[in-house]
Amino acid sequence: MSYVDGFIIPVKTDRKDDYIAAAKQMCALYLAHGATRCVETWAEGMDRGNRTSFPRAVEADQGEAVVFSWMEFPDKATSEAAHKAVWSDPATEALMGDGLVDGARMIIGGFDVLLDLT
Repeated sequence: MSYVDGFIIPVKTDRKDDYIAAAKQMCALYLAHGATRCVETWAEGMDRGNRTSFPRAVEADQGEAVVFSWMEFPDKATSEAAHKAVWSDPATEALMGDGLVDGARMIIGGFDVLLDLT
């Protein structure tokens, strides 16, 4: 099957356009290094939840939205090679160096695809 890297991260709502621009550039880098698909989503009206929720998981504050993203790869080895290449590229540091994303509150994980129905 394939491999998916998923991300959940808070982003300031007033920086949505900045995030979209940066995500387009990051996706281009990942696609150039083996990703087959990149998807970025922006939560609208998501409740905080009493015990668990996406906003609680990333400690989203007032004025922040939750972004849920994923990238698909042919396999885990391609994912690992892509991350190594992208994060060693100076363009990545330039994109992430302005405080747009708080990496300390990012949740990231890699997953083998078990089922993919359309």
